[in-house]
Amino acid sequence: MLNRRSILALLAVAPLAANCAPSNLPDPAAAWRAPGAGETDPRRFCLAHAILAPNPHNRQPWLVELVGDDEIVLYVDQQRLLPATDPFNRQITLGCGAFLEMFDLAARSLARRAEITLWPEGEPQPLLDGRPIARIRLTQDAAERDPLFDHILARRTNREAYEARDVPANALAAMAAAAGSSVGFNSATGGELRDSLRQLAWTAFEREILTPAAYQESVDLMRIGAEEIARNRDGLNLDGPMIELARATGMLNHEIMADVNNPMVKQGYEAYRPLALDAPAFAWINTPDNSRFTQIAAGRAYARMNLAATREGLSIHPWSQALQEYPEMADLMADAERIMNAPDDARVQMFVRVGYAPAVSPAPRRGLEEYFRA
Repeated sequence: MLNRRSILALLAVAPLAANCAPSNLPDPAAAWRAPGAGETDPRRFCLAHAILAPNPHNRQPWLVELVGDDEIVLYVDQQRLLPATDPFNRQITLGCGAFLEMFDLAARSLARRAEITLWPEGEPQPLLDGRPIARIRLTQDAAERDPLFDHILARRTNREAYEARDVPANALAAMAAAAGSSVGFNSATGGELRDSLRQLAWTAFEREILTPAAYQESVDLMRIGAEEIARNRDGLNLDGPMIELARATGMLNHEIMADVNNPMVKQGYEAYRPLALDAPAFAWINTPDNSRFTQIAAGRAYARMNLAATREGLSIHPWSQALQEYPEMADLMADAERIMNAPDDARVQMFVRVGYAPAVSPAPRRGLEEYFRA
């Protein structure tokens, strides 16, 4: 029987990708099946893998232009920013770094080299603008194949409850090695540090829920049910048989989700409390500064550590709320930088929960043609 408790329990653990979509609409998971198969232009093969990169709120904020026979120019899609929770576009820039790393891994799989020139027309501050993020040239120079490429199709962001078992030190060391020396990789698997991070993760999550503009931004990007997911193929997705029934009966829609005083919504976000407070481990990336070049490097490092975690059988779930720069989060951001040792000009770029969890479906992606600049 459908009741309030069962609906909110499902909201808390709903898969991120549609199990099925109406037959007359695009398949949200199609991009994950044999990306680039049949492509004769190696740039398109690489792009088909790059669009599988992790990115904030699954906005997929990438626009590309093919130039000549061997170049690609990457821009940010300014219609896909997150002005409330990412007011200075830092997280969006990290997502562009992850895109570039996936592109580079795909190029190496073809024994090609991706020569990447960042911010060829200057570094945009304080906001991203219409200038290109990167110019990429594919060359025939053979680059060494990176085995992380083999894990792109299995990589997920996993928001399920994690098992109550330790994350081994060698797995975290593998993630650190993959992240590379351009960033600082840190982790906590127990003791007072993990306890502090658990509480920080939950407090910041709740703060975002209770900040109207920040929460509404997420609500606007929620795709409720298979049809919405298939029509949009981005954003934050809620799916499954009970979700479909709740939507069809009017028990679940965007208006209800926007009301944080609704008892159903309260129960729903409270279901995330144990995900934070019982997290077996956390990992984070620090950088010495917060320039756009550094943000790109951090995004590339995050993509690599995510792939390494996949290789090690681990799941990752970003808890980025405490790192967001809007005023209501300022005190918790200061706490995050203190707890995670990012003094002065240093910055915590990514903060994630790490552990073992059941497999989940891939996040939806739009079709490759939708990323080309008109």
